Amino acid sequence: MNDPGVFTNVAVFLFGCCMGSFFNVAIHRLPREESLVKPGSRCPSCGHAVAFYDNVPILSWLWLRGRCRRCKSPISVRYPVVEGLTGLVTLALFLSQGWGVPFVVLLVFVYALIVIAFIDLDTYLIPDVLSLTGIAVGFLGSLVSPHLSWSDSLIGILFGGGILYLVAWAYRVIRHQDGMGGGDIKLLAMIGAFIGWTGVVFTLFAASVAGALAGVAVMLKTRQGMEARVPFGPFLALGALGYVLGGEALVGWYWGRF
Repeated sequence: MNDPGVFTNVAVFLFGCCMGSFFNVAIHRLPREESLVKPGSRCPSCGHAVAFYDNVPILSWLWLRGRCRRCKSPISVRYPVVEGLTGLVTLALFLSQGWGVPFVVLLVFVYALIVIAFIDLDTYLIPDVLSLTGIAVGFLGSLVSPHLSWSDSLIGILFGGGILYLVAWAYRVIRHQDGMGGGDIKLLAMIGAFIGWTGVVFTLFAASVAGALAGVAVMLKTRQGMEARVPFGPFLALGALGYVLGGEALVGWYWGRF
């Protein structure tokens, strides 16, 4: 622990876990249009206020064995998963980017992806306050970050939103029903704002493969066939996260071979 590198890495991970704890609040309250500040954290079953010593990321859930201290109702494993995932993603991004403007911009991006993915899993909805705000933040970030030019960001917004809009339009024409929500369109536009059109292509390919595999699994499990619902937002978020944490280098290597 005397190694400043190790100390910094641990601090970055713990910071990410703490942010994940806040994101759990956002994931629960944003779809319900509740305040993210008041009241404080409470048990979703009995409404009892959670004491600070029961609100330590990951550890409190393990200590309490996933149950409320007061009413003993089970607390979803999603809470420590979000906290741990956010900590790991924060550390991975820090190790790949180091301190600087690109780290901050991309950190805002991946944090938004985490919140959006879990909200979509719960509700099949992606709040406009996250996606539309994300589009603006991504474009503004391109003005100060050297990893993406403003023109690439703008092209990414138009390409990302445009390509899914065309897919949704074609699906509606062919099957006479909606197959993709407007939230996914705005989300891919947001992704394009942060990582450009090449990031959109990578994201869409990775999300389509992962989503198709998950869709087949859901259809087999529920026996609902093509009527089975699978939110696409989490797969878009996963694809974009993969691009940020290694996909960009993979794409660069691939193009370099030609």
